[in-house]
Amino acid sequence: MGLPIGLAVATLIVLGYLVSSIRIVKEYERGVLFLLGRYQGVKGAGLRLVFAPFVRMVVIDLRTRVKDVPPQEVITLDNVSCTVNAVIYFRVVHPDQSVLQVEDYDYATSQLAQTTLRSVVGGHELDDLLAQREKLNAKIQVIMDAASDPWGIKVTGVEIKHVELPAEMRRAIARQAEAERERRAKVISADGEFEASHKYAEAAQVLATQPGSLQLRYLQTLVEIAAENNSTTVFPLPIELLEGLVGRRMAEVKRKDDGRDGERTARA
Repeated sequence: MGLPIGLAVATLIVLGYLVSSIRIVKEYERGVLFLLGRYQGVKGAGLRLVFAPFVRMVVIDLRTRVKDVPPQEVITLDNVSCTVNAVIYFRVVHPDQSVLQVEDYDYATSQLAQTTLRSVVGGHELDDLLAQREKLNAKIQVIMDAASDPWGIKVTGVEIKHVELPAEMRRAIARQAEAERERRAKVISADGEFEASHKYAEAAQVLATQPGSLQLRYLQTLVEIAAENNSTTVFPLPIELLEGLVGRRMAEVKRKDDGRDGERTARA
């Protein structure tokens, strides 16, 4: 004889309720349990029975999350406007605090990252932002980790991904880099000339001790100048000859000046 219809319906309802009360907590999850609204503890991985509406369990994922920080308009300490975006890495280390201390820890961490990014970048100059990015990343991570610790959140990393500058500033930086390269090139050229002058002086001293070596050096120079299909011929002119010609010319000019002075004196 079959069961009464009412008993069968009640049995199905109870079975359905029991089945719906089954919760499976994965290995990388933890369940925060509440009984009649009161906190009862954190449950680990496995099969759990949650008899709603008297018992409620909030499942929290413990894996590391990666979240993009939207681009932020920032004015640096030296009054340069730029757009900065970043990525943060964080995870839940205390599931009970992430439920009891903050309404939505994911949204709260995102907003904290945006405000911290603007605050830290705004307190440094543009050169620090471009050249010392690792230092800024570490500073942002320390600030966020301290602020999110009451929520049971551990910030494991912060990376500034991109810094977008106005076109005028990019051109100014390019001109600055070009000027720096030109300065280095001039310094290197001047250092080379300075070293070469010392070598020339040493070579001159060596040539002065050996008169014949100067003639050999002259012949070697002729070989270097006489390239292929070159009809130019170079003849050396002794410096002493030039000095003699210049001396004679100066003497003639002096005699003429003395003669003119004598004529003027006679006339007077």
